[in-house]
Amino acid sequence: MTGRESVLDDVSARQAAAVVRLLRSELASKLVGVYLHGSAVLGGLRPGSDLDILAVVSRRTTIAERRHLVTGVMRLSGRQARPPARPVELTIVRQRAVRPWRYPPRSELLYGEWLRDDYEAGFTPGSERSPDLALLISLVLHGDQPLVGPPPAQVLDPVPTADLVRAGIAGIPGLRADLETDTTNVLLTLARIWVTTATGAIVPKDTAADLASDVLPDADRAVLAHARNVYLGVAADDWSDQLALAGGSADHLIAAIERASAVGG
Repeated sequence: MTGRESVLDDVSARQAAAVVRLLRSELASKLVGVYLHGSAVLGGLRPGSDLDILAVVSRRTTIAERRHLVTGVMRLSGRQARPPARPVELTIVRQRAVRPWRYPPRSELLYGEWLRDDYEAGFTPGSERSPDLALLISLVLHGDQPLVGPPPAQVLDPVPTADLVRAGIAGIPGLRADLETDTTNVLLTLARIWVTTATGAIVPKDTAADLASDVLPDADRAVLAHARNVYLGVAADDWSDQLALAGGSADHLIAAIERASAVGG
């Protein structure tokens, strides 16, 4: 860990340190740096926030390294960790794949709890196109929270706003498909994509909900307010009576993104 003031609580800091130890053990001299991103550097971790970590490597990873990393992170992440812990979202990127910056970038590995069943069945993630890296790298640079290694500005190039917008729009079909199973996150992510498309800014999800409400009908504002309250931990994550309304709100947000994109373009 670095000497700068941590944005993590003690429990999350210990979890992050365990992920760093795993990365160092498996990747050794390949590891350039490990950085926080996501809610930790953008408004602070919320009750349901993942622990979002980006690792930068100097050379390609092997399938054996990636398999060992996935197995190790499964022991540290989510409700199946002992003791239960925050879900870890770990992204590994080869430095030469993103510096100099180009779009779309490629990742070496993505670990997320939503893929745990696949990991347990033997799936090992590998190199793939990852438009989301545009946002991840922007958040890493914004947060400036190295867990190990030099400051991120010495390792990563800034991402043009146009590529942030492209990445957000590229993710919309997948978000819409996940609405029924990940309603809160989908709505708030769409709200944040709208803010970035309309203004170029990256804001916390609760702030995005407040800002996006201004361009939505009254019924959608109530839906987005519920998503915001779930995110803040003051409402239950229950959409059983509002799923149809949530679908309409998602579609209105997507339409607002399309309008903002047309204006910006």
